[in-house]
Amino acid sequence: QVQLVESGGGLVQAGGSLRLSCAASGRTLSSYMIAWFRQAPGGKEREFVAAISWNGYSTYYTDSVKGRFTISRDNAQNTAKLQMNSLKPEDTAVYYCAAGVVGSSYYTSRRYDYWGQGTQVTVSS
Repeated sequence: QVQLVESGGGLVQAGGSLRLSCAASGRTLSSYMIAWFRQAPGGKEREFVAAISWNGYSTYYTDSVKGRFTISRDNAQNTAKLQMNSLKPEDTAVYYCAAGVVGSSYYTSRRYDYWGQGTQVTVSS
């Protein structure tokens, strides 16, 4: 079993930055894809934001965050991060860290086995 805990969320003005962290315990994350998903208020579906392969060599982003967000991982520390720059009000959501062996389906939430509890990001205009 893997337990994931996110941190780093908060309230920021548009154009600002936040860095989210995902800390794992229970077992190593080194064999898993790690991803960030988000769920906006109003009952919207959880959507893919970014993912990073087990060795960190491959990264994937949804179009709306390309050039603004950067995903990274540190297998030695069993952590992952999401650096978010140039934040926009539409980035407001609860952000979730996820881990799993997902192959090419990195954007599909149901493929991930482990999830954190989420951290709120609010971007004011």
